[in-house]
Amino acid sequence: MADFVSGPWRLAKCALCLVLLWGCGAAAGDPRRTPLRCGDAVVLVEVADDPAERAQGLMMRREMAEDHGMLFVFDEAGRQSFWMHNTLIPLSIAYLGEGGEVLEIHDMFPLDRSAVASESGAVRYALEVNRGWFQRRGIKAGDRFDMGAVAGRAAR
Repeated sequence: MADFVSGPWRLAKCALCLVLLWGCGAAAGDPRRTPLRCGDAVVLVEVADDPAERAQGLMMRREMAEDHGMLFVFDEAGRQSFWMHNTLIPLSIAYLGEGGEVLEIHDMFPLDRSAVASESGAVRYALEVNRGWFQRRGIKAGDRFDMGAVAGRAAR
């Protein structure tokens, strides 16, 4: 029987171990994404909770997976406004209240510098997803996202 610990098999075994470990890490999920649930719908969000992350947002990205998005977390509730400067992906934005309730939803268009301001002064979060995501899942004003996964995260 061949010695599998040394010789040419040693490199192959190491490579196999690395592939298996990488696969396990990928299966565990992306640690930079947090799942948000609204009814049966789940979106995996990157959390932008500091000024630099909020300013960068989704600018310069050419695509985003269907069930991914970005959650903007603000220090306190208030009126918010977004624009699509250097944003290449068509998006929808939901302004959310303190408890994750959907206050309003707007569609946004790539590279549009027009402000998309909230009507509500109670916005604590803004959730950007691919345009039409909310509609395809039947999510509308009054529905609620479970914010437990991001509870306690305030802008630093």
